[in-house]
Amino acid sequence: MKVLITGAAGFIGSNFTRMFVRGQMRDLSSMVILDKLTYAGVLTNLKETEGKTNIRFVQGDICDASLVSDLISDVDAVINFAAES
Repeated sequence: MKVLITGAAGFIGSNFTRMFVRGQMRDLSSMVILDKLTYAGVLTNLKETEGKTNIRFVQGDICDASLVSDLISDVDAVINFAAES
């Protein structure tokens, strides 16, 4: 299953993402990470995702309907950790 994770650079989202990287989310095959990178989202929280071919990072806002529409067209599910929404 391919998922879109919003807010993954924040505290809770980055922990979820690390669980995926460590193989603890066996039902997930790949993820797209969407984060605005404000005070709550820090790119260094996603350091373990660097170089992973099954993870794509997109810096953007979940309020950008066009961007989100493009991203969800290619995923099976969305998991929202974007706290500022």
